[in-house]
This record gives sequence, structure tokens and C-alpha cells, in this order.
Amino acid sequence: MNNVRLALALVARGEAPLGIVYATDAGAEPRVRVLALLAETLHPPIRYPAAVMADSRHPAAPALLDFLGSAAARERFARHGFLVPG
Repeated sequence: MNNVRLALALVARGEAPLGIVYATDAGAEPRVRVLALLAETLHPPIRYPAAVMADSRHPAAPALLDFLGSAAARERFARHGFLVPG
């Protein structure tokens, strides 16, 4: 199965005994508990890049990108278990 959210849902509903999901996803689902964490050396870093597409016409796109790099956004990401680089 290559869908992390589906794996999480199956475990949360008791339809699967175990699953491998992102720690942040597991932390957001109160019906599951984390049994172990994979060592960071066993996988490449998990990154969520963001960019404004060159042909974007949405007027709020640059502001959203600015917000994602702000101290307020970094604090929110950290509060939800994300490691925020630099």
C-alpha cells in the first residue's frame, strides 16, 4: 500500500493491526499510538517543498509562500511535530 493516509485510517479503524506512517500523521490521529520510530538513517529526509508556479495567476500565492517561511508558520509546524530546517 503506498497511501499513508489510507494505512493510518485502516489502523485507526482496527482493520489493520499495524501500519507505517509519518509520525506527524500518527500524532494527529488519537485512535493510534506510535510503537516505534524508524531511524532517520533508514530513509531520505522527508521534505515538503513549496513554490509559486511561474504561470500562477492567483494573487495570494506569493503571500502564502511568504507566510510558510514566517516565524508564525515555523512555530505551528513545530507544534505539530514537524522539524523545521534552519
